[in-house]
Amino acid sequence: MIINVKKMPPDTGPAAWNAILSHREPNAPLQEALEADYLVIGAGFAGLSAARRLTQLKPDARIVVLEGRGIATGPAGRNSGFMIDLPHDLTSDDYAGSSADNDRRQTAMNRAAIDFAKQAATDFSMPPEALEASGKTNAAATSKGLKHNLDYAEHLTRLGEDFKLLDAAAMQSLTGTDYYQGGLWTPGTVMLQPALYIRELADGLQQSSGVTLFENSPVKSLTKNKNGWMVATPQGSVQSAKVIIAVNGLIEHFGFYTGCLMHLMLYGSMTQALKPAELELLGGEPRWGFTPADPLGTTVRRISGTGGDRIIIRNCATYDPKMKTSTAKMSSVAKTHQNSFKARFPMLDDVEMEHSWDGRLCLSLNSVFALGKVDDGLYSACCQNGLGTAKGAVAGIVAAEQAAESAETLVPDYQVEAAPKKLPPEPLMWLGANSVMKWKEFRAGKEF
Repeated sequence: MIINVKKMPPDTGPAAWNAILSHREPNAPLQEALEADYLVIGAGFAGLSAARRLTQLKPDARIVVLEGRGIATGPAGRNSGFMIDLPHDLTSDDYAGSSADNDRRQTAMNRAAIDFAKQAATDFSMPPEALEASGKTNAAATSKGLKHNLDYAEHLTRLGEDFKLLDAAAMQSLTGTDYYQGGLWTPGTVMLQPALYIRELADGLQQSSGVTLFENSPVKSLTKNKNGWMVATPQGSVQSAKVIIAVNGLIEHFGFYTGCLMHLMLYGSMTQALKPAELELLGGEPRWGFTPADPLGTTVRRISGTGGDRIIIRNCATYDPKMKTSTAKMSSVAKTHQNSFKARFPMLDDVEMEHSWDGRLCLSLNSVFALGKVDDGLYSACCQNGLGTAKGAVAGIVAAEQAAESAETLVPDYQVEAAPKKLPPEPLMWLGANSVMKWKEFRAGKEF
């Protein structure tokens, strides 16, 4: 059996989180024939979490990781850096899931992933800004947004979760702007500098745990044989007994879950480093993170640390099964981000966006992972349904435990799920998904 893998789609725009860090010399690409006990394909949140879990379960195993591009230049360095513990259903009006029992289970899994990340940060002595347990705020700019927050607060009360409602004055004190009418703060979210966290996790696994990692080594094919799988890259190969594919939506490029995964492109922009006079004009706190009260609104973050004080804007979403963003589309989105920024921070009218980028997100119609054994010795840790940091870690941990045939688990609330449902045929899916998202963005109003 031979699986030929399609070429990765291009990323548009820089991975800003990585760009603001100091230069890192990438690992060499694979240029030889190796043997391994476990091979992990993909060095994002799922892949590196899988590799770390394998080092815990099988400390003497030979573990190899292949990354198709550079560390933290792909989706792992293109998200907003929220590692969210609570229900976060992007298809809902207020993030609440379909049932309280399922939301409790999802929350427990997300918290297991957060604990796993916190332990990695401690074990590998990561800088504080890589991972900060600060919580996050659902920010409301309209009366409708306030209503969404109140509905979500009722749901959190039924779940027995802590939260704090913030009024307009508290929001202005936090941000320096009077744009927001209120907010709902929850304590459990961890805020990441995602590129820094991924860099440190990759380095820690190599230096402390003996993992061998190759960058710029995209997989070309997988061949099943009596010893497991022969995985070929442009310049080398790995023969491995067990293989974990941790590439999120790109799992379809390996021939699995075809026609079952929704591929969304999300977009972010990051300002230039703010000058001292601009910081004084802005006021507020140096670090905070807002998700929008309306899930199709604008995510906003302020950071302070390596790379200076900056503000990040994330909005706009498109369904795109080809996972490609045109230059014209990226230019249009960048203008939208600039407008969203200026609406919120008119006192910073001269501040421009230094970086704008796209990133891939994968959903299933029934909100399940693409996770588990897909062939003998071959496992998938994919489809994170909009929570790539937390659910990516969950998928990696579970796939590693399955591959290692471990009776011990760090995610006891994980249950084997149904497979992702088939999507409607194209172009109906494209027309329907993009129409719904455009309507929801329009309906979000000032939240967008």
